[in-house]
Amino acid sequence: MLVPMTVCDFIDRARTVYGDRVGVVDEPDQVAAPLPDLTYADVAALARRQAARLDELGIGVGERVAIVSHNAARMLVSFFGVCGSGRVLVPVNFRLKPEEVRYIVEHSGARVLLVDPEVDEALASVSAEHRVVLGDDEALYAPEGVEPRPWEPDENATATINYTSGTTARPKGVQITHRNIWTNALTFGLHAGVSDRDVYLHTLPMFHANGWGMPFVATGLGVTQVVLRKVDGAEILRRVRDHGVTYLCAAPAVVNAVLDAARSWEGEIPGRDRVRIIVAGAPPPTTTVARVESELGWEFIQIYGLTETSPLLTINRRRAEWDGLSVEERAERLVRAGAPALGVSLALSPDHEVLARSNVVLEGYWEQPEESARALEDGWFHTGDGGTVGKDGYLTISDRKKDVIITGGENVSSIEVEDVIFSHPAVTEVAVIGVPDEKWGETIKALVVLAPGESLTEAELVAWCKERAAGYKAPTSVEFREQLARTATGKLQKFKLRAPYWEGRERQVN
Repeated sequence: MLVPMTVCDFIDRARTVYGDRVGVVDEPDQVAAPLPDLTYADVAALARRQAARLDELGIGVGERVAIVSHNAARMLVSFFGVCGSGRVLVPVNFRLKPEEVRYIVEHSGARVLLVDPEVDEALASVSAEHRVVLGDDEALYAPEGVEPRPWEPDENATATINYTSGTTARPKGVQITHRNIWTNALTFGLHAGVSDRDVYLHTLPMFHANGWGMPFVATGLGVTQVVLRKVDGAEILRRVRDHGVTYLCAAPAVVNAVLDAARSWEGEIPGRDRVRIIVAGAPPPTTTVARVESELGWEFIQIYGLTETSPLLTINRRRAEWDGLSVEERAERLVRAGAPALGVSLALSPDHEVLARSNVVLEGYWEQPEESARALEDGWFHTGDGGTVGKDGYLTISDRKKDVIITGGENVSSIEVEDVIFSHPAVTEVAVIGVPDEKWGETIKALVVLAPGESLTEAELVAWCKERAAGYKAPTSVEFREQLARTATGKLQKFKLRAPYWEGRERQVN
């Protein structure tokens, strides 16, 4: 028997088994009126009403619905109201500039645009055939009792298109299928030990690789989900205390924020010996991993993956064999990317690029067949990361072959930043590189050559970038130089430009 696997399975089970349980606690501090605490029966009902509204708008199966929102219950519902009715959800980074959002909306062909009221004014120039501000529930949901048209489940249909920075100036739309989502949810939930006794805190942006798939994992297993809209270390500790949170997912910068807040926290740290924090983006320093265990009393879990892989490829979690080790010795093992998740095969190319094969690998890049063929060459997904695999099967990421910088968990195309800087009339040459940073993992440095007779300050150039691209894409430091290292054919030698900043480090990623 072959039964299609779709996102409907998660919400259907939640409604059937945990219908009376509070499934979602919305963020109270937001411009739109927060939704009341939602049982899983409520979540399922809102999802059906959202699908019915899309029916009324004439949005057909396979058509795209873009959403630009901070974490919110309405966004979480949309994973089921949109994807669960056969449409395609396009989650967009709310930090992007209007022109960047406009490109994604237009490139994806989204006929519906859902906008959080906090970014509504900033995105006033971005529209679609139907534009709805979240909080206008009459426009978002059909009246109670109106049922949506049934959708014939197709596990190979695209469920979401997630735009990610790559090696080109324009982001690529990663097509994630229902089968991808289902497999990622199954393996992630299994490896992370998720159960219906858990309480999940949404610190991770839901737009980011579909919140790494946790909206599906948590829903299917009846986990209460607490929505956190904006990251704040002390607020995370308060939510852990007040809601009995047992696990959360985070970028390394969030880990640092919690550790910083814990220093001034009065009383016992909430969640000690209960909370597990799942970290991805770039491995934090060994000392940070050790501090999570010693100062917070939380379990540190490392994963590695990409938007293109739904994202789970590897997981590194404390093993019984490590129980007798010191905190520092365990931390040294936990900073590795980890062992392959169930159903994932890893290999290394001749030049040590990490290759992956699994049911979590993307269908392709939306409207970019050449990029898709390149990424999936020879039946393997080419991650663009360099690495090594130990005798125990654990992967360590050693460098980044793609021209991408991961800062605070966000992918930034160095080429995109270079384009913005080069548009300044005083700039004649530029190279953007990632350099190690204790707080953000990596941070963006611009090496700039000015045109003869021109003058420009670091602050002026940073401001120029922030006016033209999302703030997190702006360099945090600028170094003006007479010339940049190039090959005989004029190509920038970025490995030479990066080398001084990474000297003495075993890995070329942080």
